Amino acid sequence: MAAAATCSTGTRSTGSMVVAASRNNVTSFQRRGPRTSGTDSGCSRLVSISGTRPSVRNGQLLVSTGLPALDQLLGGGLAVGTVLLIEEDKYNIYSPLLFKYFLAEGIVTGHTLLVASAKEDPADILQELPAPLLDDNCKKECDEDICNHKTESNVKMKIAWRYQLLPKIEARPVSSSRFGHYYDVSKRIPQELIEASKWHGFFLPEKISSTLNEDPCSLNHGYIKLLQFIQNIIYKEGFDGSNPQKKQKNILRIGIQNLGSPLWGDDICWTENCDSNCSLTKFLYMLRGLLRTSLSACIITVPTHLIQNKAIIARVTNLSDTVVGLESFIGSEKETNPLYKDYHGLIHIRQIPQLNNLICDVSDVKDLAFKLKRKLFTIEGTWVQALVRNY
Repeated sequence: MAAAATCSTGTRSTGSMVVAASRNNVTSFQRRGPRTSGTDSGCSRLVSISGTRPSVRNGQLLVSTGLPALDQLLGGGLAVGTVLLIEEDKYNIYSPLLFKYFLAEGIVTGHTLLVASAKEDPADILQELPAPLLDDNCKKECDEDICNHKTESNVKMKIAWRYQLLPKIEARPVSSSRFGHYYDVSKRIPQELIEASKWHGFFLPEKISSTLNEDPCSLNHGYIKLLQFIQNIIYKEGFDGSNPQKKQKNILRIGIQNLGSPLWGDDICWTENCDSNCSLTKFLYMLRGLLRTSLSACIITVPTHLIQNKAIIARVTNLSDTVVGLESFIGSEKETNPLYKDYHGLIHIRQIPQLNNLICDVSDVKDLAFKLKRKLFTIEGTWVQALVRNY
């Protein structure tokens, strides 16, 4: 009996040593089961949030922008806790599409939306979101696009064969990676999806009174109201780390339209004075502080072409994590240039975030163009700009 007891005790001690060793040194060949400890359960829950995936570079949680080609350019997606700034095109035709893709992706993946605008009612914006494409329809559209590219490939090879080595953007998502969706801009998102989603709207004319007096030394009242609105949603619904969500964790997608325009009561569009107390830069600084400690991602469209002071544009860029600029060919010389006849504009990746660093990364991919087809908005690597620079 004593021997049996000794053997049993030895077995238990050996087993505990093996467990302890396996916890400290887990190889890639060992299968990890669900963790129940308080210190590790948070990370596993973050990875399991619907519509997210960890970055292969740094493990940062990512969400899709709603445009798989743009996700690829940004390193896999938009990092949670960061701000994506979109520099609007001159006539504000194509930047609203990226804004709506971001919101539509949130509805399809079940994320909570916060839509803020001084121009359109958020409820009306949701009604105009594009409809998600089914897998079969998406494959058909992409195959037609690839077929069209093949018919032009011989001509391109003869004209500028050396530029074919420029980075290519995937025409369709990799089958093993179910991240991000395609959308049909010719159709509207089904009403039942909108009704089943959870969203919050901030329409500036309804949130602010015209009788309020603005203090020149602080934020204007529109920005103050918006910050308070975002903060209340983050803290009351548990998107912050200090107040964990009671139910399954979710992502808050924040979309702010035409920020910095005169509709928000900002004067940066008609003055050239460089004011160190610029309301827009203060707002972005405080907004990033809210996002850094929350399960949220934000997309902002700004009419930078209307801002007279270039120093303010530089500060706005530095206060954003990711910056994407859209340049439309409408009304420009490039509209009639035969080199650009297959495209509707250029997309500039100004800045990509390097998290946990003091500086941001500048993308090496410069030669990018976009076109709006009957159903799809596509981003492509183009050899046209490289050809022009050599003449």
